[in-house]
Parts: sequence; C-alpha cells; structure tokens
Amino acid sequence: MKKDTYFDNKVIWITGASSGIGLEMAIQLDLTGAKLILSSRNIEALNALKNKLSNPEKHFVCALDLEKSSEFEKITQSIIEKYSKIDILINNGGISQRANAMKTSLEIDRKIMEVNYFGNIALSKCVLPYMLQSGGGQIVVVSSIAGKFGFYLRSAYSASKHALHGFYESLAMEEFNNGIRVTMVCPAKINTPISVNAINEKGTKSGIMDNNQRKGMPVSTCVKKIVRAIKHQKQEVIIGGEGVFAIKLKAFIPSLFRILIRRQSAT
Repeated sequence: MKKDTYFDNKVIWITGASSGIGLEMAIQLDLTGAKLILSSRNIEALNALKNKLSNPEKHFVCALDLEKSSEFEKITQSIIEKYSKIDILINNGGISQRANAMKTSLEIDRKIMEVNYFGNIALSKCVLPYMLQSGGGQIVVVSSIAGKFGFYLRSAYSASKHALHGFYESLAMEEFNNGIRVTMVCPAKINTPISVNAINEKGTKSGIMDNNQRKGMPVSTCVKKIVRAIKHQKQEVIIGGEGVFAIKLKAFIPSLFRILIRRQSAT
C-alpha cells in the first residue's frame, strides 16, 4: 500500500495541545511525518507530550496564552525563523463554560470571548501573511456543536463559537483565490476533559466531568475524523451523530428541535 504523504514535512501549529483534542491531534499527526508546533499555557505538559511522540526532534514547544494577543506576532516570527513557513494552523485552544447566564458576570463573558474569539482570530491574522507569502495554507478552527445552536450553561461559550463561524466564513471567501483554505470543525459530545476545565460563573474551573462527555465519542475517533477533514480540505465537518441530527432538525423542523433540545441534560 502506498504511504500517505499529505502531511509529510508540513509545518502544523496546534494550539491547546496539552490536553483533549489538541493532545490527540499531536499524537496522530506525529505519525504522519509532520513538523508540529505545540502550544498552550502548560509548558510542562507540552514537553511531556513532545517527549512521548515518535519523532520529538521534529517538533517545537511554544508557550501561548490566548489572552495575550500582543505577544502573538513575536511568537509567530520565532516559528518562521525556525521552520520558514506555517502550512497549517489548528486553532484548537479555548475554554468552555458551565454557568447560568444570569449568574455570570460580564467580566467572565468577556474573558471567554477574549480567549475563544479574539485570541483565535488574532493568531490567524498573525499567521495569514506568512501563509500568503508561501502561496497558501490552511486554517483549521475547532469550533463546537454549540457554534450552531445555544445550550444550557454555555451562553458565552456558544456566543464565542457562533462568532468564529461568521468571521471564518467571511475570511474563507476573501482569501480563497489566494490559496487559503478554512476548515471549521464542530465536535458534539466527545470524551475529553473540556467540562472539567470549563469555568463557572466565578471564573474558576468546574472540576466536574459531564455525563455527556463521559459517554461521548472517544477522542481518538474524533481526531481521526478531523485529520481526514483537514486532508480533504473540507469547509466544515460535524463530528458526532447526535450533532448532525440536531443541526438537520433545527434547519428543517425548528419547532420540534426547540422542544427536544430543552429536554436534553445540561451536563
């Protein structure tokens, strides 16, 4: 069987690489021959991950705090100096929420938007000029099924994901003829620590694993689907059968969708 060389020697920057989907992305893409930049705030976890990968010498650990967008240009330049290019940016980093909208301060709403939306697009704006200089590139945005409809305890989180769809749909059209491709990824219920790390109305970690996450799709299965979508440069991929059903139901029978979604467990 002929070896798949699509990712071979491509420079791929993964944010939020220290846990969940980002960590599994690193594990799977390491096996493809890609050169990975692993970013998050947790340097210890990133170094531990790098050392466990099959080709650690090809990869680079780079600290990144999505709330500190003023640092992004300097960080991006350091990556360009090392690798000369960035072929694929995987905007995976972010924070989730488990808090009632009325009990959540505007300060927390702004924090979630700063990390999930402004930090996300700010990094893309830093990387995009270098992609254009190279003749093109791909931006992968890990959104959520919550980017398609709101849900209990996720008001600001859902708003931030909705905002990403609007921004990147516009960017994809504007830069299509310049060789830029955008892939929006919308996972539904995936077994990751996202709910444990989600913040509550006080801005502290919930520390609780949702039943929905515990029973969700294995993260390895989810990431295989994401990697396939990246390779085929899909514009959007919904991961999780329930998510696909919910989106179709909302589109074609919205009144029934609203009844059924209210009956779902918040966690």
